[in-house]
Amino acid sequence: MEDAAIVRLYWQRDEAAIRETREKYSAYLRKIAWQILANHEDCEESVNDTYFRAWNSMPPQKPGILSIYLGKLTRQLSIDLYRRKTRVKRGGSEYALSLTELEDCVSGGDTTGEELDLRLLGAAMERYLQGLPADTRTVFLRRYWFMDPLREIAASHGFTESKVKSLLYRTRQGLREYLEQEGFSL
Repeated sequence: MEDAAIVRLYWQRDEAAIRETREKYSAYLRKIAWQILANHEDCEESVNDTYFRAWNSMPPQKPGILSIYLGKLTRQLSIDLYRRKTRVKRGGSEYALSLTELEDCVSGGDTTGEELDLRLLGAAMERYLQGLPADTRTVFLRRYWFMDPLREIAASHGFTESKVKSLLYRTRQGLREYLEQEGFSL
C-alpha cells in the first residue's frame, strides 16, 4: 500500500492503518530501534510505541514521507527508552558507541537557554554537513543519526572499516574546528 493511502487511513481513524504500517515498515523500524537499544524486547516496545504515537499524531500531522516520520518517532522513543534504562552507565549499543565518539565535539550539559543553544548548534552542524562531500556526509549520518555499525557502513560504501573510522575521525575533528570557529565552546 502506498504511504499516502496509509496516512489517509490514519486520518480516517481506521485501525487498518496500523496493520498496513506494521506490514510495510516493521523491519525498518526494528533496525532503527535495535541500533539504539540492542535488546529485542526493548525494540519491540519502541516499535509498538511508534505505532501508538503515529495513531495519536495523525491527525493533525500529515507526513509527506511516512518512512522518515515513523523512523524519527522510533528513534526518539528508542533514545528515551535507552536513557530511562541506562541512567547510570552506558551499555554496548551502537547508540552508546556513537555518542562516545562524538563526546569531544559536543558537550551535553544542561544550561539555561539550552533549547536555543541546541537549535543554533543544530543549524551550525547542518551547515558543516552540507559542505562535506556526499560520501562523507552519508557515512557521518549513517553512524551518528542511524547508528549503523561500522562494518555495515563500510560494506555499503565499498570501504574498509579502517577507512570508515579514519573518515569519521577526520570529520569529527573538522566538525569540532568548525563549531569552535562558529563560537561554540566545546
